[in-house]
Amino acid sequence: MKKNTFALGIDYGTNSVRSLIVNTTTGEEIASSVYNYPSGVDGIIIDKHDPHLARQNPQDYIDGLVSTVKKAVRQAKKHKNFSPDKIVGIGVDTTGSTPLPVNSDGTPLALLAEFKNNPNAMAWLWKDHTSRKEAEEITTAAHKSKPDYTKFCGGTYSSEWFFAKILRLARVDKKVFNAAASFVEHCDWIPALLAGDTNPKTLKRSICAAGHKAMFNKKAWKGLPSQKFFSKIDKRLDGIIDKLYSEAYAADEKVGGLCKIWAKKLGLKEGTAISVGAFDAHLGAVGSGIKPGVLVKILGTSTCDMMVFPMKTKLGFIPGLCGIVEGSIMPNHYGLEAGQSAVGDIFNWVVNQLVPEKTAKKAKGNIHGYLIKQGLKMKPGSSGLLALDWNNGNRTVLVDQNLTGQITGLTIGTTVEEIYRAYIEATAFGARAIIERMAEHGVKAKSVVTAGGLAEKNPLLMQIYADVLQVPMKISSSSQTCALGSAMCGSVVGGAHKNLTSAQKSMCDLKDIVYKPKAANVKIYNKLYALYKKLHDGFGTPKFKANYYNVMKELLEIRAEAHK
Repeated sequence: MKKNTFALGIDYGTNSVRSLIVNTTTGEEIASSVYNYPSGVDGIIIDKHDPHLARQNPQDYIDGLVSTVKKAVRQAKKHKNFSPDKIVGIGVDTTGSTPLPVNSDGTPLALLAEFKNNPNAMAWLWKDHTSRKEAEEITTAAHKSKPDYTKFCGGTYSSEWFFAKILRLARVDKKVFNAAASFVEHCDWIPALLAGDTNPKTLKRSICAAGHKAMFNKKAWKGLPSQKFFSKIDKRLDGIIDKLYSEAYAADEKVGGLCKIWAKKLGLKEGTAISVGAFDAHLGAVGSGIKPGVLVKILGTSTCDMMVFPMKTKLGFIPGLCGIVEGSIMPNHYGLEAGQSAVGDIFNWVVNQLVPEKTAKKAKGNIHGYLIKQGLKMKPGSSGLLALDWNNGNRTVLVDQNLTGQITGLTIGTTVEEIYRAYIEATAFGARAIIERMAEHGVKAKSVVTAGGLAEKNPLLMQIYADVLQVPMKISSSSQTCALGSAMCGSVVGGAHKNLTSAQKSMCDLKDIVYKPKAANVKIYNKLYALYKKLHDGFGTPKFKANYYNVMKELLEIRAEAHK
């Protein structure tokens, strides 16, 4: 182990990028910097005529990389033991699936003059749901094929994923699609850029992205699905496999060394080791100390639920999951991913769209804080409300982006404070559905470690989750766990640690505070969750109307009991 060295973690989120410099021996975070993407609305290119469109300008990625790394390095220089040459490794994580159409040298088409203002040539952000129809077609075709290529991604392909987005592009913009020599995940492109080799035929692709979002499985079908499979879906995909890749690598493997051009731009040592990229939630799980029996929940605009399971133990098909992939999180373990398409986004929607002026005045500029404080005063079930957490579709376990949100039990006396709490409860119920699905197939969560701003700033959410999930809710010590996980991968490829387990022991920890289930609340939430499941499982069934009436009736009974 190399002592008194540092690692750089670069974390590309939905609205911003951050860089973090960490001591590889102690885990001390000595410097960080954040850059908000300037393009579009909060960094997202949207279309007022299509609420499902969400793209990003890759120039923001480059500008943010330069800005955050240089600022973090300047800040770190104030630390007595630091100098830039002591950074032994660099790790990168991004949101995903966020593919970029690129030319033959790996330049994103959106950076070319011809396509500069064309959203179809930009990065297709994970939350772009324009390819819902295409995802359904891929799912249907996979179920008819042998093998079923959705076997390791829950049985349903999502519009948030790689091939659905590519097929959508092929149908809506022939010019951009034909100009693309390949399609590269954001998490693969940034490490390649730093290493000076963005050639799509030679850059290293992430097993995290490939396995969870592109149906890649080396053992089961020798990599990506066959060309024949895609050609049957749409002839416009003829030749797509030749444009892609046949190998994929784990995040604790080396991409290469920092090239001369980028070393100069960033003020770092040429040749500094760069690890293979991965998705933010997966490396956030690493940074939160994930291990068997621990579910790591990355709480943000959406959530990702991560678990690992030893590969020496057989693990079968789990319907509705976003993937079961060997080595996608930790070596020698299956990486399991699930999640919810909107959590923080729902709370922001309540604040931005539903808060009346008089409530905003009472909040004095901190509306979330005010609603949290008011919510803590309420008893479970007292509002008579029950919501469904599908305001941006359902990622797991129903995997249906066509679903929309709902709130039941509204009256003319309902307050925004009650609605805010009801949506927190709804996201907790959605999280419980995920945990129960994994437990049904032998992957049991004994505790939950949370990461992200919501975990630190929202005690109402944390207590409700503890009560609904009926497990202790812990919080990662780092407020930037994704960047920390990336730095840990950098520490491994840079030789500071032998493996990620060693890096976890030195570089990550948990906060002292633990939210524990309260027996009285658990009892009420079990009743509410049973009603939630009737709605959750009932959509599209003949019995739904009767179920809905019974849910309404029972909600009123629970409300009356809460007010006694």
